[in-house]
Amino acid sequence: MSTTTPTSTDPAVTLTEPPREGHRTGAVLAMARFEARELLLQAPMLFLFALYVGFAALRLMSNDGMDDFPVLNTVDRRTQMTPMLFAVALLICANSAALRSRKHGTVQQLGVLPMEPWRRTLAHVLSVIPYAAATALVVAAEFTWEALKPGAIGYGSFGELAVGPLVVLVAGIIGVLLARLLPSTFVPILFVIAVYLLSIMASALVGNEGTWAGWLSPILFGDSGGGDPVPADLLGRPAGWHALYVTGVCVLLACVALLVSGGRTRAVKAATALALAVTAVGVIGQLPRDTAALEAARRTASETPQKVQSCTTHGGSTYCSFSEWGGVRSDWAEVVDRVQSLAGGAAADARLTIRQRIDTSGGVEVDGALTPSATPGLVTVGTRWGGNRVPEFAVGVAAVLVGGSEDVTTRNMCDARGVTVMWLVLGADPTPLATFQNVRLDDTISGSGEVLAPTNGLSMTAAQTTVVRELLDRPRAEMTARVKAHWADLTSAKTTTAQAAKLLGVKVPKEAEECGE
Repeated sequence: MSTTTPTSTDPAVTLTEPPREGHRTGAVLAMARFEARELLLQAPMLFLFALYVGFAALRLMSNDGMDDFPVLNTVDRRTQMTPMLFAVALLICANSAALRSRKHGTVQQLGVLPMEPWRRTLAHVLSVIPYAAATALVVAAEFTWEALKPGAIGYGSFGELAVGPLVVLVAGIIGVLLARLLPSTFVPILFVIAVYLLSIMASALVGNEGTWAGWLSPILFGDSGGGDPVPADLLGRPAGWHALYVTGVCVLLACVALLVSGGRTRAVKAATALALAVTAVGVIGQLPRDTAALEAARRTASETPQKVQSCTTHGGSTYCSFSEWGGVRSDWAEVVDRVQSLAGGAAADARLTIRQRIDTSGGVEVDGALTPSATPGLVTVGTRWGGNRVPEFAVGVAAVLVGGSEDVTTRNMCDARGVTVMWLVLGADPTPLATFQNVRLDDTISGSGEVLAPTNGLSMTAAQTTVVRELLDRPRAEMTARVKAHWADLTSAKTTTAQAAKLLGVKVPKEAEECGE
């Protein structure tokens, strides 16, 4: 729009009206769209995003049995580390895009354009948002895939799921900020190396997410659900506050980039103040609270789980678990019914108590064997289910049916009882030889070996292994009838493995008994 003003010396002078604010906003958004497309054409971005999506898909498609029963409070944290390489690529490429005018020597030309430098910086900041959104879509797809499985256990946390996309957003904004503070192509690489080294040093000195200081890092290096899961309320992770904190950091860094570029408008200053407040609230929200109550809850769940568990009855046996695992009890019952159907004597109708147990004495989510219980009829089950955990649980059930309690495996069972336990585990299994191999620590079905269980495992001699394999080669109905007919002898510590073979009508093993103290 222009106006014409007559003067004595110049008949007409044309005055140009400054662009309206709406036009400026449209120009910023147009530049942001252009820069987002340019980022997409960068080889590191394409390659690492494809690698990230491929890795996520591969993990979802892998199936070792336990993936059929995902614990959702560990699934949400598994989505946090995989976007890291993509975040590094975005940091470097966003920095390169913001330095394009300097590299091409067009800074002076851009200086005569109507768009101020801080608005161009804002466009670069906005250009990284689509990639954080794309990361969020991948994270949502990963979690939804696991959550929709019929065996999914518990629930996830939005705060945990937000970490991956927010870290990608932080990385992109840092790339733009570094371009304004230290305009050099080597700075992003040095920054990434420095952050990595500092994170290692911090983890070694003060720990990471296990301490309050660890939560001040947007990236939570460290444990992400690698050990045995625990109920979500025992984790003590301020995930929601952390997501709020990282969101505040994102806005704050963006505002700093705008201020450095000359954007000292009221809106930018107000956004900076708001971002500071949000970041401070997030920091305060992550402060440790009532740690004594959390530790007490963990001790209760570990030492006296019956106080915080609910139970159901199926087929005469009682199944007790933490609330999040209530839907898995029917799967436990199927295994108990299958094992108990092969037992004889009083064990065939024994009323068992299946109790879920965890051990938090060394911290939460740690891998460690649970102490066998001496309580008669009590069978331990862990917080992982599916895959090898199923036959391992069957070993625990069979050991209690044969020996009366779990701690029988702490004593020598190089007699008929070891053969009987393994028959109960494998006799009704659809793939007995494969299960036999998987449940043994050495993954073999010959010689001596250790059989895994939820608590203390079972040591098998070479003679016992031979007899069990002979049993699996015979008709199941015949062997089941023989086991039930000779139940009292087969569950006696006085009956040797050779005698058990004779009772069951199979060849006596040539291997020595090899009973230790």
